[in-house]
Amino acid sequence: MKKLTAISLYTGAGGLDYGFEAAGFRTAVAVEMDERCVETLRANRRWPTIQGDINSVRTEEILGKAKLCCSEPDVLIGGPPCQPFSKSGFWATGSTKRLKDPRASTLENYLRVLEETQPRAFLMENVEGLGFKGKDEGLLHIQNRLEEINAKSGTKYTMSTAVLNAADFGVPQLRRRLFIIGSRDGSSFRFPTATHASSVELLNDQRQHLTAWDALRSVRLSKSEAISLRMKGKWANLLPSVPEGQNYLWHTERGGGEPLFGWRRRYWSFLLKLAKNSPSWTIQAQPGPATGPFHWDNRLLSVREMARLQTFPNDVKIAGTYADAQRQLGNAVPSLLAEVLAREISSQLLGRSVKKPLGLAIRPSKAPIPAPGEVVAVPVEYLTLRGDHEAHPGTGRGYRAVSREGLGTEEFFELTP
Repeated sequence: MKKLTAISLYTGAGGLDYGFEAAGFRTAVAVEMDERCVETLRANRRWPTIQGDINSVRTEEILGKAKLCCSEPDVLIGGPPCQPFSKSGFWATGSTKRLKDPRASTLENYLRVLEETQPRAFLMENVEGLGFKGKDEGLLHIQNRLEEINAKSGTKYTMSTAVLNAADFGVPQLRRRLFIIGSRDGSSFRFPTATHASSVELLNDQRQHLTAWDALRSVRLSKSEAISLRMKGKWANLLPSVPEGQNYLWHTERGGGEPLFGWRRRYWSFLLKLAKNSPSWTIQAQPGPATGPFHWDNRLLSVREMARLQTFPNDVKIAGTYADAQRQLGNAVPSLLAEVLAREISSQLLGRSVKKPLGLAIRPSKAPIPAPGEVVAVPVEYLTLRGDHEAHPGTGRGYRAVSREGLGTEEFFELTP
């Protein structure tokens, strides 16, 4: 049977595409401007690829490379870069320009290609902040543009939105993202219900969240790789004193360690360590030297381990340096979640059901999960930090808060907690 075709924008390292591939789709063309990502794509698959800024890539070139005509693609997929709508960007500066941010043109370019290719269905992935209540102008813009496209082209594009946690669908990682899915003929789309949950939230037909141990238990490091993954920097020697599944809060007056920091005075991911018996925390794209999640063995995660937590196919290799790989993987959509959604799109919107088991699913460990590793005492070099530390007074009122006026009352936002 002929494979369904996908046009992929903002392809990155291919997280969405590997999932659609597993669901029976063929990436007819991928558009990506990052050189390292393009190297990764070309090293792993023979997908026709256009390397360039979407602002300067004409739709005629995209269709030509895909060897498709307007209205022939089965699905358009992509995750426009999310900085204008990100929660982290909002809290870092006190506000974001959002649609007024020049980087928001990536959203409009996705819609431009949608209008000019008219696929049977589309999927857009973005940060949860795109749909924040009271700040959902991005979603409203998409809805308005779909109505414009329909009026101009005679299509009936609809959109359904949902924020999904990847862990709820078998990915061994807590990662929440917004998905927008629509159909050219006006068919409604029903997002799949969660198949997994935490042990305290399990329903009758659900399975327990996959754990970091399930994903990483079989990964082996060479001696040289183990050395290269040692944590460096000011806080490296403090990490072994943090228990699995904890972060710097362990070393506050409300934790179980030494009172070295004020409660909630640091970012959540500061000295954050994986626990074997829980899903991973979200993999970061550009972490600082003390930003986790770190391995329970008190080191950085290897590239293969990050790829496992993102449920990339095992045969995929990531091009570039370690930092390049972390950026590519941290920005990617977990491929298993993409496969789950691709199967639903295929069945509900394209009339082709997928019967085989999920190809990218991770098998849970049958053996008992090992006990947490030993926690060491705080090294003497950090004991000078012991003392009474003021707790964080509340959102936007920390040490380096700045004010922003214009909403009727003055609000405060922190530059660095």
